[in-house]
Amino acid sequence: MPWYRREFVQQSLSLMIFMAATNCVGKEFGAKSKTILLRSSWQTVNIGDIGHTPGALEVFKQYLPDNTRLILWPSSVDNGVAEMLKAYFPKLVIAEGKLDEVGKPSTPALQAAFKEADIFVHGSGPMVLAQSHMEAWRKLTGKPYGVFGVTIGGELDGQLTDLLNGAAFVYLRDTVSLKQLQQEGIKSPVLAFGPDATFAIPLRNKVKAQAYLNSVGLTEKQFICVIPRLRYTPYFKIHNTTPTAEELRRAAISEQFVEQDHAKLREVIIEWVRKTGLKVLACPEMTHEMALAKQYLVDPLPDDVKKNVVWRETYWLPDEATSVYERSRAVVSLEMHSPIMAFQANVPAILVRQPTDTSKGQMWRDVGLADWIFEVDTSTGAQIASRVLEIHGNYPVALAKLGTARGFVKQRQQEMAGEVAKVIQT
Repeated sequence: MPWYRREFVQQSLSLMIFMAATNCVGKEFGAKSKTILLRSSWQTVNIGDIGHTPGALEVFKQYLPDNTRLILWPSSVDNGVAEMLKAYFPKLVIAEGKLDEVGKPSTPALQAAFKEADIFVHGSGPMVLAQSHMEAWRKLTGKPYGVFGVTIGGELDGQLTDLLNGAAFVYLRDTVSLKQLQQEGIKSPVLAFGPDATFAIPLRNKVKAQAYLNSVGLTEKQFICVIPRLRYTPYFKIHNTTPTAEELRRAAISEQFVEQDHAKLREVIIEWVRKTGLKVLACPEMTHEMALAKQYLVDPLPDDVKKNVVWRETYWLPDEATSVYERSRAVVSLEMHSPIMAFQANVPAILVRQPTDTSKGQMWRDVGLADWIFEVDTSTGAQIASRVLEIHGNYPVALAKLGTARGFVKQRQQEMAGEVAKVIQT
């Protein structure tokens, strides 16, 4: 049994004892409800970043007492995201605002959130993105805070080390990050593996998804989804800003590898179509990836294959995307969060990881799907295609494997919610 699973079993036993003693999950905290301030919703140009927030909210909804109040402090909930969140979580309060020049909440809504919330929870992300906000919470309120599934890379500065030492819990979404913080000697009482919140994403739009599939001639379980990715996200192009020297350096790296990375995905598409006679949907996880998919996945395909490939021309929100993934046979992706969304929808997914990405890809191994991750530089298109065809040919076996992983993640999510409950009850 891997070390992190042994640790998980030990923590789960402790959690079960706590749950039995308090009988809190699904009940009420008492006469006074408890309030969580979730700092999340980093951007809306990526369906994965959108998915962090509803995933965390769903974990709280499932495993915390019914009278728990939820407040979201977002960076961005535009492009219809706020409306989508409110549709799924009608009682959710969205408190927009920033910190002013002296480090205090800048809006009445955020000021009220700081006053009313019993705990600050930093949502999933590639790092502790809201470090200054968590520090402001600690300084201004003295109330507990914790981290709900992030990746940590590089050296820690003294301020972040101190902040993590004072956290009630620190969950890392990959065990590479967990080992680093353990080696750094972080003293949070709970330092453990905790899956990215998107693993719990509840969002669905079955009507819109089915209408789209009908419009492009795709039949349920008769196609796979393939998602492209550049080695570095070109945010300067997305936001139409002047690129820095570092952004230009990264763009050059993306350009250097874009063809060889996507040639391997094209090989998967070709093998899939020719061996199965079924179809492919080339679709985006980020707003700039529609053009990327057309140029590097669809246009270079041979004619006999191209006729079975559909190009998604428009961006979408995660409710529609997850519902499309749910109807697919499998997902093959250079991006991380589309496989996670497929996972939640009980669909097998292959992650093809680029070396410029963070260690978050390790979470695919951490949840028990090591056979479904390929490092793009050391894997061939034929190897990836073979695994996809193996999944297709032995689908019940693949679903059983996925079911085991889903059970592990679900238990982990319950343990994470239990820690939140334990902190705000004391």
